[in-house]
Amino acid sequence: MNRKVRGNLILLATAFIWGTALIFQKTGMQHVGPVTFNCIRMLIGAVVLLPFIRLGHAQDGDRRTDLPDGKREYKRHMIIAALICGIGMFGGTTLQQIGLVYTTAGKAGFISALYIVIIPLAGLLMHKKIKVSVWVGVIAGAAGLYLLCVKGDFSIGFGDLLMIGSAFAYAVQIITVDHYAEKLNPIMLVILEFTVCVALSIPLILIFEDPQLSEIMQCIPQFLYTGVLSSGAAYTLQVFGQRDTDSVSASLILSSEAVISVIAGALFLGEHMTGRELIGCVLMFAAIITVQLPANKKKEREEENGEGDTETGKPAAL
Repeated sequence: MNRKVRGNLILLATAFIWGTALIFQKTGMQHVGPVTFNCIRMLIGAVVLLPFIRLGHAQDGDRRTDLPDGKREYKRHMIIAALICGIGMFGGTTLQQIGLVYTTAGKAGFISALYIVIIPLAGLLMHKKIKVSVWVGVIAGAAGLYLLCVKGDFSIGFGDLLMIGSAFAYAVQIITVDHYAEKLNPIMLVILEFTVCVALSIPLILIFEDPQLSEIMQCIPQFLYTGVLSSGAAYTLQVFGQRDTDSVSASLILSSEAVISVIAGALFLGEHMTGRELIGCVLMFAAIITVQLPANKKKEREEENGEGDTETGKPAAL
């Protein structure tokens, strides 16, 4: 098995874990509040990743010495990155978790994937040239989002609105990670992201929720799946997968999370979409694929060699 095939298979496993995790996120809230669920999940994810810090240091190489002020500058960059990424991840995961109370896991998967369309548009603020395929994707994504979320009376469901907010928060997190990933220990960065999420969640839990130990214990399977697999293992798998494949292929494979979430929602939660919503899903998935297409073969070769700069950024947290 060559490296690219192996990397693609690892990323497919990652997308499967993330797509099915929405089922556990939704059922878990039958017992605990959304912020409590998110907090415990992130805490478990941080603990699970701790043994892999050395792996991150090995990938880190001599980057500390490449910075102007050595270790001090490196730590400053790590703190800034962790805070911005952590706030973005907190916003994305919290809004997604609360949104699952009001919408289906299938719709949540597709609307959350809107970040892949948002990120190229954010490039305009940084004076980056936007490809024609991206504009086509944006139009298709907007049309799909309209069919998926906007009702006959031109109203948008509260849960769908939260998912759109979640996509924007994820976009902030992904752009920041894309900027710092090559400079910092990626695994340490993710652990610190999770830590920031936990710290921001605690005040909200104390104010708005009243978790009971008995309720938390009923949610152990959901915590194990989303904490150990979706947070800890999946982010680590993504590191290994993206080492062996190009960024365009990685983005396409990871975006299949949206399709997997719809299938999982239908199989395990009995969720069903209307014809209008299914057409919206098709348009959004087409948009996700379109914005990931390379502009030309030269661009694709540059990205495979690690020389290019994808306009969409990283597809997920690492």
